[in-house]
Amino acid sequence: MRTSVFLVALATLCGVACGATTYGYADENGGTTGGAGGSSVTVSTGKALHTALCTRAATDTPIIIYVTGTITLSNTEKVSGSSCNTAADKIELKGIKNVSIIGKNTAIFDQIGIHVRDSSNIILQNLHVRNVKKSGDATSNGGDAIGMETDVSNVWVDHCTLEASGGESDGYDGLCDMKAGTKYVTVSYTIFKNSGRAGLVGSSDTDLDNGPVTFHHNYYTNIDSRAPLLRGATAHAYNNYYYEINDSGLNPRAGAKIRVERNYFEDSSNPLGTFYTDLMGYWHVIDNVFDDCEWTSSDHPAGPNVQSTTSVSIPYSYTADAVSCVRSIVGNTVGADNGIKFSDGCSASTPPPSPPSTPVTSPPSGPTPSGDNLSIGAGSDGSTKASGTSYGDVRDGSLSTYWSPTGTTGYIRVKWDSSKTVGSIVIREASGYEGRIQSWSVQDEDDNVIKTGSGLSGAITFTPRSVEKVKFVIVSASSTPAVAEFETYTQ
Repeated sequence: MRTSVFLVALATLCGVACGATTYGYADENGGTTGGAGGSSVTVSTGKALHTALCTRAATDTPIIIYVTGTITLSNTEKVSGSSCNTAADKIELKGIKNVSIIGKNTAIFDQIGIHVRDSSNIILQNLHVRNVKKSGDATSNGGDAIGMETDVSNVWVDHCTLEASGGESDGYDGLCDMKAGTKYVTVSYTIFKNSGRAGLVGSSDTDLDNGPVTFHHNYYTNIDSRAPLLRGATAHAYNNYYYEINDSGLNPRAGAKIRVERNYFEDSSNPLGTFYTDLMGYWHVIDNVFDDCEWTSSDHPAGPNVQSTTSVSIPYSYTADAVSCVRSIVGNTVGADNGIKFSDGCSASTPPPSPPSTPVTSPPSGPTPSGDNLSIGAGSDGSTKASGTSYGDVRDGSLSTYWSPTGTTGYIRVKWDSSKTVGSIVIREASGYEGRIQSWSVQDEDDNVIKTGSGLSGAITFTPRSVEKVKFVIVSASSTPAVAEFETYTQ
């Protein structure tokens, strides 16, 4: 593992002090350094990004492209040159080498996907790619947020946020798909959310020459399936947090093998197994947690008594964090525009990300309690959830996502692996839903009532107590409510 050499380059790429990270299969086969050592340029349109690729001296001339602002179909054009092969309907990295595309501040790819084809030594870091569709008014990249195909090798996807707003029936495909000879890839510290399909390695049961791939320290939430789907490939998935996998999760098939190590699965259906086929895949399981998961598939689920069916050895050096720390570490480090932070183990000193500064029109009128928000890195569940909303959205530090019940009443609950002292909570309603919650109660894990009230005029305080779960019950509401954040504090 080339950690010491690589981190020198990484500090330059990030523009911030980055901590050490396990690098996985992308560190094999000669390693992945992207555009390290090359010139750098900052762009804010898709056309400018393509121009940066096309004005290099050659297809393998190293370059670091920093992206700021929002890339869209309307500001993207096909650009020609001897060192590129671009397209108008996607960000096209075709027939090139030694390129890093890194978000600077906030970099959003809105309804436009990134396509890597016949290319190697590519880094995609700190990018937010959202709502890429294959059908409808605006289409791009076959509906994939990131797609790799045809003789691709040594790609690192790191600290990205990949999201959709539905499944295939809504016009979306995969968030990160690899096929037709895509090899030596690492996907790390990346959020996969609100999609029917997280991604695949191998597009059909005859597309078997892909991988190996490493998935580590990623967060999957409100995903229907393919987390990932593997056909024939070898993969290593460790220290990932899977929350609300709706139908099926890791799906090795057609001879695929995956080492599943120290991952945390929560409130998920059929987290691991061979699904939708009798072409079996295999799994090597090590010290995973299956918390409130169900095994309902009639195909070949690995559980409920999950046992290894093969052995997968790993050629690179790595240190897997203890599974008890996975939710907290992933919650503190994952995703784009989050400081490009890496795990430094269970004693990680990196503070949780602060909530964004986006104003909320209905903040509590009283002062926010002091100290850390204990909900960051915790778990959560609830009664019911409206379509497109997630239990996890109440503890992600973002005011732009939320949970709603399917009607006007319901409950949302924050929970921890061990007891926490909690003496106050703050409920932040989503913008546009202010004032809908009329009466409520706060309860502990045994449904004992801690406090009741009406309206949300400030922090809800009570005598501090040791609890593993805190439930906020919406007793009545004027119409469907929406909770953006459920914050918990010691005092």
